[in-house]
Amino acid sequence: MTVQEIGTQLVALCNEGRDREAVDRFYDEKIVSIEAGGDGDMPARMEGIAAIRGKHDWWYDNHEVHETAAEGPYCGHREDQFAVRHTMDITPKGGERMQMAEVALYTVKDGKIVQEEFLYQVG
Repeated sequence: MTVQEIGTQLVALCNEGRDREAVDRFYDEKIVSIEAGGDGDMPARMEGIAAIRGKHDWWYDNHEVHETAAEGPYCGHREDQFAVRHTMDITPKGGERMQMAEVALYTVKDGKIVQEEFLYQVG
């Protein structure tokens, strides 16, 4: 499976609300996930499929998700990476409803996603 095929299927699953299935299907057991920031509850860098599944559980336990969308994949000159733009309409538990967007850069090795890095617009 090519990087573009993996990216296309990941986007489709995310748009169907099946992002957990995308993790189970395409993520390597030793996946590395890097967020732009972190805290005591959710560190910026996490490693291993169990940690990533836990991150997904934490997200849904702490946010009411009204709508999500994924756009892409965006592929470039590298044969091992693709990017996806994710948008979300959420309400953090105890917070105000908000919209957010992020770009995720995925790195693939041997047909599995080995790293995801989330980039946010700032300023």
